[in-house]
Amino acid sequence: MNAPAVELTEQTHRRGGGRLGRKALRSAPIASFPTLVRKIPAYEIVPDEAVELIHEESLKILEEVGCEFRDDGAIELWKAAGADVRDTRVRIDRALLMELVSKVPLEFTLHARNPERTVRVGGKNSIFVPMYGAPYVRDLDNVRRYGTLADLNNFHKMAYMAPALHSSSSVICEPMEIAVPKRHLHIIHSALKHSDKPFMGIVTSKERAEDTMAMAGIVFGEEFVRDNPVLVAITNCNSPLVWDATMIDAMRVYASHNQPLILAPFALCGASTSASAVGAVAQVNAEALAGVALTQLIRPGSPQIYGQFMVTVDMKTGAPMGGTPEAAQMMYLMGALARKYRLPWRTSGFHVGSKLNDAQAGYESNMLMHAAILAGANYIWHSAGWLEAGLTCGYSKFATDCEQLVGWYKYAGGLSFDDFKEAMAAIREVGPQGHFLGTQHTLEHFESAFFMPSIMDFNSYEQWNAEGAKDHDTRGREKARNMLADYEEPKLDEGIAEGLRDLIARREEKLPDTVS
Repeated sequence: MNAPAVELTEQTHRRGGGRLGRKALRSAPIASFPTLVRKIPAYEIVPDEAVELIHEESLKILEEVGCEFRDDGAIELWKAAGADVRDTRVRIDRALLMELVSKVPLEFTLHARNPERTVRVGGKNSIFVPMYGAPYVRDLDNVRRYGTLADLNNFHKMAYMAPALHSSSSVICEPMEIAVPKRHLHIIHSALKHSDKPFMGIVTSKERAEDTMAMAGIVFGEEFVRDNPVLVAITNCNSPLVWDATMIDAMRVYASHNQPLILAPFALCGASTSASAVGAVAQVNAEALAGVALTQLIRPGSPQIYGQFMVTVDMKTGAPMGGTPEAAQMMYLMGALARKYRLPWRTSGFHVGSKLNDAQAGYESNMLMHAAILAGANYIWHSAGWLEAGLTCGYSKFATDCEQLVGWYKYAGGLSFDDFKEAMAAIREVGPQGHFLGTQHTLEHFESAFFMPSIMDFNSYEQWNAEGAKDHDTRGREKARNMLADYEEPKLDEGIAEGLRDLIARREEKLPDTVS
């Protein structure tokens, strides 16, 4: 595994080369890790009987209580499938539900415009994806302010530069200066222009989803995007138990093109679910399965991602909390259910409530990412930049998260015994009271043996003090500046670039400047 070597190479260029070093780095291919294939076992937090209990109660919720589908087209699909439909309330028989869910493939390929960045989702595969949806940024001067298109461009550039990020997401931050009806065009253009990794679609209206597919068609070819996954889109159930028309509209656009959706209830546990971790999981599981099933009525066999966004609510203030133990425990339960249904599944990685890239952010991040990895998540979202319960994307947090992902990539990749025989020979070579720094084994493995971060500081106090006594947040902002300085655009073909610009211009002529 070469993850630490990539970090060491970056570090060596930056510390040793100055301007010439940065030029040399830019001329080299941008490192990108392949799909993470987990080689450690999934952790089961409860016995199989407990998973079956939750499964059974979820089925009862859908059979006895039902789920609202507030969309005429969806209601017609459910009626045709034989569900019990009364107005917009749909009660789904377990046999019908599980038959539909079983049609979703266990794994799928997510194509990038650069085939070397194409990844696999599902099974033992995991990918890391940056955050999504922040109206604010915490910038390179540590100022909290509204996001701009320039910020979004920067975050897409950093996502491209980060070896362990497998996607560029889309709405990492909102470009608030652009009119809402036109904003989606510039968001998708930024993701496609500044990175050649997979990206995410827009779901806030049917027309915006269609524009996203049109832009994807220009880049990948219209025929290709009719059947081959090139993006992932997020649709949220409004807990409790409502799938609304906006989400279903987007679901129809993407699923009909064979593009995977994350079917993820947005649950504030204790507010939109019962004040119980296991009770919340039973409800969220029912909501997610209902959404997954609907996609299979739209296009049977289309790839989908079973999902959840579950955070607990501070029962004193009502504020959502991030990296709590209950959030981690619920993640383990969702992972067990996903494996039962043989579904690819999504969770959140570094989702935190902290306002700053501080110790609290670190504690919360570790709590959730550890659970995401050990629970066997396939699509680990919000893995870079997230602060303040998603209201803010931080430059420093983005950079430090990306470095931590290299460590998590190695952690989940498991232990290798490939060089064990040579390591044992080195012990015999050195013997008592020697050192291993000059052995052949060390010379051959020093770059790849251990995680070697460049932002985290392990120097002596004296050395740290001499270098400015910088805290982790400050070093993160410096890293972000360096990433942006080293960025070189992965150019689109000029014909494709012109096609995107033309589509944006034509759509902007027709779209209003304000939401009616």
